[in-house]
Amino acid sequence: MRRCPSCTRSAVGASEGRAGATMGKLNLLLLIAVIASGITLVRSAYDARRLFTAVDRAQNEARRLDLEGQRLEAERHAQATNLRVEQVASDRLRMRPITPAISQEADDHAGAAAASGTPR
Repeated sequence: MRRCPSCTRSAVGASEGRAGATMGKLNLLLLIAVIASGITLVRSAYDARRLFTAVDRAQNEARRLDLEGQRLEAERHAQATNLRVEQVASDRLRMRPITPAISQEADDHAGAAAASGTPR
């Protein structure tokens, strides 16, 4: 059986048309994959920048808190010096240094009697 040349051409053309449709679908699928990977890349870069700024802010806050802690420690040491304690005692509590002029001697006859065991 011999086929006519026009029949064989149409059969070849049909198979080429199917191959072209398959290539078009493959190209579309590849285009979708490229777009999806591009979107994923942009999203991951955005997340990385966002996380980097969050880390940077946290480090700045840690430095600020460390400096404030050092300042408070120095202030605490300054408040605890002897001169400062004496100043607060004299100003706020109205305490005075001891001198013989303002000293009073207390007689403790009851305590001495109890210690010696003799009643008074």
